[in-house]
Amino acid sequence: MNAMQSGKGFVDLFPPQSDMFTSIESQARSVFARYGCKELRTPLVEFTELFVRGIGAETDVVQKEMYTFPDRKGRSMTLRPEATAGVLRACIQHGLLSQEGLCKFFTIGPMFRYERPQKGRQRQFHQINAEVLGSRSHLADADVLFMLHAFLTEIGLSGLIYELNNLGCPQCRPMFRHALEAYYGRVRHDDLCSDCLRRIRTNPLRVLDCKAPTCREITKDAPSIADHVCDPCRSHFNQVTALLEESGLQTRRNPFLVRGLDYYQGTTFEVVSSDLGAQASVAGGGRYDGLVRELGGPDVPGIGFACGMERLAMLVSEPMPPSLDAFIATSGDHVLARAALMARKLRAEGFGVEFFYESKSMKSQFRAANKLNARACIILEDAGEGGVFLKDMLTGEQTPCSADQLAWNLRKLRAS
Repeated sequence: MNAMQSGKGFVDLFPPQSDMFTSIESQARSVFARYGCKELRTPLVEFTELFVRGIGAETDVVQKEMYTFPDRKGRSMTLRPEATAGVLRACIQHGLLSQEGLCKFFTIGPMFRYERPQKGRQRQFHQINAEVLGSRSHLADADVLFMLHAFLTEIGLSGLIYELNNLGCPQCRPMFRHALEAYYGRVRHDDLCSDCLRRIRTNPLRVLDCKAPTCREITKDAPSIADHVCDPCRSHFNQVTALLEESGLQTRRNPFLVRGLDYYQGTTFEVVSSDLGAQASVAGGGRYDGLVRELGGPDVPGIGFACGMERLAMLVSEPMPPSLDAFIATSGDHVLARAALMARKLRAEGFGVEFFYESKSMKSQFRAANKLNARACIILEDAGEGGVFLKDMLTGEQTPCSADQLAWNLRKLRAS
């Protein structure tokens, strides 16, 4: 019988990668808390309609990438392909948006999209998302980007470029759409991919997002949305960019940045790195002021972003495995019980301690201590109160040590 295997694009995360994910998540929680964001955990499965209405029926995500299935009652359910729609659904359902003030939430967890697995992109992937609901001010846009920058800096990333675009609003975007339709009506349709031929009829902005080389070549001469936005949208965006420049963030205007989801309008952004090759984006987001209303809630504005953890892990310097304070090496079966009780006591005092449950040679136990990066090795020779030695794994020095002094000596080694 063949051994079971995981599905394509569904990967197991072992240390040190799982340690890196844990570290990134911990730093996200720390930074976001300083900005007033609270953690929200939403279901992995939602009704399909939520994503069709929220993301957009003509997006590649809805058209090609969602894991959708009927439940036992025949209702269409979908594994979440992104987090924003679920966060807004939760806020609407529980009446949070009727309260005064801002709603600030972040989510951490797996998402699911059926696409070709590649470097930094899997069918089950992991995202860190943040959403700020309740303000139309340009200060909210800037503050969200400040938070994103603080998080990326905290995990050790530098040299990132913040690409920005202004996607306009429902009042001015129709003018841009007409300009795009006119432009694409003049180009050779044989040079466009089949998806873009459909997008021209349904949502021509999606053509700007196409990665096919021929479509990108045609798109470079397409009208710019900067020439079609209304005065309020232009003023709002200029205030955002001025504040970002004043803060020192490295920004760049990208007139073809539309993101892959239909709900974006106004300020839209991506953070790109030159260290990832073609798949350069490590985070992205923007305003979605009409989305809450589209999902059946009040007319509350919002802005947010998402970071792909697989991409972040590729850029973060690989951490050392968590250091173990001590490994207890036993001289035989007669001291195993004492080792278990000693480990329990030291762990209760805050130390990381390991030991073998069965008797093994001292050589193999020292080898295990080295492999686990233990700072010290506690050697037990007697089942009574004596026979305890403490070995410094850095210097090799081994000295007698009473059981009562173990914690004090381990703290001393930890500080050295």
